[in-house]
Amino acid sequence: MRALRVVGLHEDGKSIVCEDPERGERFLLPADERLRAAARGDVSRLGQIEIQMESQMRPREIQARIRAGESVEQVASVAGIPMQRVERFAYPVLLERSRTAELAQQAHPVREDGPDVRTLTEVVAYAFGVRGQDYTHAEWDSWRGEDGKWVVALRWQAGRSENSAHWSFSPGAHGGTVTALNERAEELLDPHRAPRTLRAVEPEAVEKPAAPAPAPPPPAPEPEPEPVREPAAPEVKVPEPARAEPKPKSKKNHPVVPAWEDVLLGVRSQRG
Repeated sequence: MRALRVVGLHEDGKSIVCEDPERGERFLLPADERLRAAARGDVSRLGQIEIQMESQMRPREIQARIRAGESVEQVASVAGIPMQRVERFAYPVLLERSRTAELAQQAHPVREDGPDVRTLTEVVAYAFGVRGQDYTHAEWDSWRGEDGKWVVALRWQAGRSENSAHWSFSPGAHGGTVTALNERAEELLDPHRAPRTLRAVEPEAVEKPAAPAPAPPPPAPEPEPEPVREPAAPEVKVPEPARAEPKPKSKKNHPVVPAWEDVLLGVRSQRG
């Protein structure tokens, strides 16, 4: 018995993709109540589900599940019945799905300005040629969606990656129209557009606490006020008292008194 590892959930949201680590083969495992019961280890519930599936899975339900996109293997696994029994009722529905996929390839892709003049298969073949991929290895399929409309799918492998493009198919005159449902389908309809690039999600800006405002510089010492000097009173020069001019001696006719030496010597003085 080979051990498989879980790869992830299938794009239909109803199956789990498992892979054989040695061979690289991948398998689909229906994510149903049986799987959940097995994951829980609920053996009694598994037995009940098998009994219910055996008694409730009618041919009409088998065909409805096949028409919705499930494979014969998936239905047989879910119902817990042999694949031969499922194939008897699934065969006409599988033919319907194959025929619808062929019709959808002749439909015209819807663009912004209206339907393309080329068919879907012509547009896709050109896109594969631009990419250098082999279109002959791609596989077409179709199924009826939950809204009742047909979905056409193209699956191919590029390297180790499995790719799938989906379109909504509307039958009508001149082959009908198809509308892209996922990014892979849009890329095939416009192979020359620039591929989308992943952009790193920027972390949300976290408000940082405001940095404390720098302390103001210490105030410069203010110069001491100079003492207010009152304006000096203007120097008032006190005029010196006028010196009394010696009064001129009035010359009066007084008799000349001889000096004593004159008297002693008997000489008449020349003074006066």
